[in-house]
Amino acid sequence: METLGTFLKSRRARVTPAEIGLRTYGTSRRVPGLRREELAQLAGMSAGYYTRLEQGQAETASEQVLDALARVLRLDQVETVHLHNLARQSAKPGLREPPPEKPHPRVLTLLESLGEATPAVVLGRRGDVLAWNRTGHALVAEHISFDAPPDPSRRPSIPRMFFLDVLTRDMYRNWHELARVHVAYLRLTAGRYPTDARLAELIGELAMCSDDFATMWATGDVSDCTVGAMALQHPTVGAVNVDYQVWLQPDSPDHRLEIYTPKESASADTLRVLTCQSRLASESRPISSTESLT
Repeated sequence: METLGTFLKSRRARVTPAEIGLRTYGTSRRVPGLRREELAQLAGMSAGYYTRLEQGQAETASEQVLDALARVLRLDQVETVHLHNLARQSAKPGLREPPPEKPHPRVLTLLESLGEATPAVVLGRRGDVLAWNRTGHALVAEHISFDAPPDPSRRPSIPRMFFLDVLTRDMYRNWHELARVHVAYLRLTAGRYPTDARLAELIGELAMCSDDFATMWATGDVSDCTVGAMALQHPTVGAVNVDYQVWLQPDSPDHRLEIYTPKESASADTLRVLTCQSRLASESRPISSTESLT
């Protein structure tokens, strides 16, 4: 998991003296971005204190200090939140096994109210699918069992699918763009939950098994995942372009209801075909022994 010092160092390397109007008088520089002394001076603190902060030797950092660093480093709002999250961590946070995630009943009610015409998926904090409607399932993961999300041991992991599942990777024409979003959001989540053992396991697994993930993680980018575009070459219905938007619930801020809407009329027609196909598939599906008891 990431530390405050690691994040500060990566952001410091990203800002050049010229960007903030700092004269270097033609002297040679051993670092690509700001020196520690330069950043400390611009943020209004001693170089020694900043060095201890970056090396993890300073016990605390006030909000004023963090905001000053964010200003000099030109951090956006999400990056600044991440900076504060990292500063609140203990030096060596112990990992703990989190309880299984359960979608809030109000999130499930909202999902049900959408019907099947609008594809939708409920995601947990680590990107696990907690629930989906049939069209959402058909759009993003028709090769996965529709009945998998209720069982924590079988839940599909969208980050794992993106980086380790060939079928998923081949389906997205803008895979690299979306993959970077997934990585940046995982970093934001890791700052919020530094003791989540399953999250640490997921990040470690992806870093070991995917060179693409390791390269993207090394950039240090952090961002929220709220809106965007997906360009798919769906294996069943062909090309479809959708916008995704995330709805958050105050009672369960970790859980995101992700809704997909067509970008143009051709994609709207394609989604209608997908809705019909998923409905026919569900009607022809044999009833399981578990369902027969309900």
